[in-house]
Amino acid sequence: MKRIGYLLLYLSLIVVALFQILPLLWLFAFSLKSNQEIFAGSPFALPTEFRWENYQKVWEGGISTYFFNSVWITLAAIILTVLFASMATFAITRMRWKLSGLVLGMIMVGLMIPIHSALIPLYSMFLSVNLIDNPLAIVLTYTAYNLPITMMILLGFYYTLPHEIEEAAIIDGCSVNRMFFQVILPMTTPIMATTVVINMIYNWNEFVFVNTFISSEKYKTLTVGIQNFIGQYMTDWGAIGATLIISVLPIIVAFIFFSNKVVEGISSSAVKG
Repeated sequence: MKRIGYLLLYLSLIVVALFQILPLLWLFAFSLKSNQEIFAGSPFALPTEFRWENYQKVWEGGISTYFFNSVWITLAAIILTVLFASMATFAITRMRWKLSGLVLGMIMVGLMIPIHSALIPLYSMFLSVNLIDNPLAIVLTYTAYNLPITMMILLGFYYTLPHEIEEAAIIDGCSVNRMFFQVILPMTTPIMATTVVINMIYNWNEFVFVNTFISSEKYKTLTVGIQNFIGQYMTDWGAIGATLIISVLPIIVAFIFFSNKVVEGISSSAVKG
């Protein structure tokens, strides 16, 4: 009876996995078709001829610029967010000072601020310091907005770390800075992987800030720049499919490599004591 239950469970999971994978496979096949195959043939049929030139066309057409902008802006924002969040979480959870609870509360208030309500104040602030149409404005905005959720994920894990490790490091003559970077930070690798994936998904897919603060084509990211290709290749639907595959591929690859760390980080931060 138990085996039948496990069999039904695995069959259900396989069906769910297929429903999640099939749209990606369909989009990949769509990106390799010509307009004639897309409109004249079955929507679920494989392409009669794999048109890899669709990818070459959009890559050479300028999407490479948007792609690399998305890559470096996302990486820069992730590094700053995870580093600052780890430092702040370490100071709040592992050190004793009077205003730690107040500071944590003020940071968590950031979770309740809608993105759209901050657009005008942020635009005015960046305009006054000449950061409009500057990628630095995007990096700073991503870092500030992702800081509260990143700290909230890190908090549970930091509370579970034994104080004996820090006491042993201090006895050995370790300074606070060295203890954080060489002792505490390496121990938080699983939960940091979780925050990296969450930050990457948000930064990579974000549209509103880039569309508001960036006007130059050379600074646009994929989510905004892809609109130009949809207009440019309105009659070439295979090329549009190729741009969509290129835009989702990094997220899929990152999740495949970090999926085990994500599960490990979430489970370890959920257990306290």
